[in-house]
Amino acid sequence: MKIAMVGSGYVGLVSGACFADFGHDVVCIDKDQSKIDRLHQEIMPIYEPGLDALVDSNVKAGRLSFTTDLADGISGAQAIFIAVGTPSRRGDGHADLSYVYAVAQEIGDSLGHDAVVVTKSTVPVGTGDEVERIIRSSGTPHRVSVVSNPEFLREGAAIGDFKRPDRIVIGAEDDFGREVMSEVYRPLFLNESPILFVNRRSSELIKYAANAFLATKITFINEMADLCEKVGADVQDVSRGIGMDGRIGAKFLHAGPGYGGSCFPKDTLALLKTAEDYDSPTRIVEAVVKVNESRKRAMGRKVIDALGGAMVARGRKVALLGLTFKPNTDDMRDSPSIAIAQALADAGVQMAAYDPEGMEQARPLMPKVEMCESPYAAIEGADAVVIVTEWDAFRALDLDRVRSLVKAPLLVDLRNIYNPDDVRAKGFTYESVGRA
Repeated sequence: MKIAMVGSGYVGLVSGACFADFGHDVVCIDKDQSKIDRLHQEIMPIYEPGLDALVDSNVKAGRLSFTTDLADGISGAQAIFIAVGTPSRRGDGHADLSYVYAVAQEIGDSLGHDAVVVTKSTVPVGTGDEVERIIRSSGTPHRVSVVSNPEFLREGAAIGDFKRPDRIVIGAEDDFGREVMSEVYRPLFLNESPILFVNRRSSELIKYAANAFLATKITFINEMADLCEKVGADVQDVSRGIGMDGRIGAKFLHAGPGYGGSCFPKDTLALLKTAEDYDSPTRIVEAVVKVNESRKRAMGRKVIDALGGAMVARGRKVALLGLTFKPNTDDMRDSPSIAIAQALADAGVQMAAYDPEGMEQARPLMPKVEMCESPYAAIEGADAVVIVTEWDAFRALDLDRVRSLVKAPLLVDLRNIYNPDDVRAKGFTYESVGRA
């Protein structure tokens, strides 16, 4: 089957490469000529473990190609995926659907055969209706089915998530759409991956509801962490205790500096706006958004307090280990490190940082932070070492070496990756999250 993937960003490139690996003929389309040129040179526009090798093998096999010409790219494609960005719209928080609608218009103007058009982008409820209206208004005489097929890819584990999904959600309104999508995902269907067929609006809402629920779990355990510190409990024990309950589950119950990334912040906000439009308040999600935003800044204050307070912290040096919102990605979107760094800068704290993949993206967002070539270079002369992102590279630091490099032996572990007794045995003052 020929598949066209319009948009060669994170979702489009990963999905296109995986579909090609299943044996489909995939064309990834993007208006950004420089991005397509880099892909032709096997230079990935994003960091995702294993993606470069996956793209390379399928390009060499002749199953994956790249172009800027949408009309040529979709020619003969039975399934045309829309995988362009839907960022929060500046000013009101609604999802910006201008890219989605522009692609729909161009598909309608260019389509020369029957096809299924699939919204892979995360879009609010009802977007598929408008995509269908736009395509049909172009006057195309061909049979077109507009389908919703949300992605559930975790950055850093996207290839595994695509090939071994918890579920595949397909929102289709007719048999044509369901039949084509069954063929698209036939390799996974044969592996007994669960495929859930629903109507289009249910599919669109499933994506937002899933992300909002996961964001709620993160925010809940972070509030429990604050309570643990007050009452003398250990949030890791509390997390394990409640996570053993099959109705709750252990995932997304790790206390930390708050959620960030490309999905949770914008999707929770977009869900709030959709709920407002339909006069159906989502008070829990509203609280989650507010608590998460305040928590990021609060982690900056936590570091300042560990240094001895605002008066003492001014002029001190802090080493930030990890800048991306999570490990195994170079994504800095809404990362907690941004708010933490701003809080420290406002307090007059000097900062040096190291991140294995995110420093290039971080530089314009953190102009007052010195980027270093290694964690130990960032640590040298620091009054405090702060673990912001739980990269594997930080889980086994040579604490004796760290102790010899720092000006003051203070470790603030915002991800709880170290055992307090082990760190204190090395002569450090140790601060963590949700532990007395």
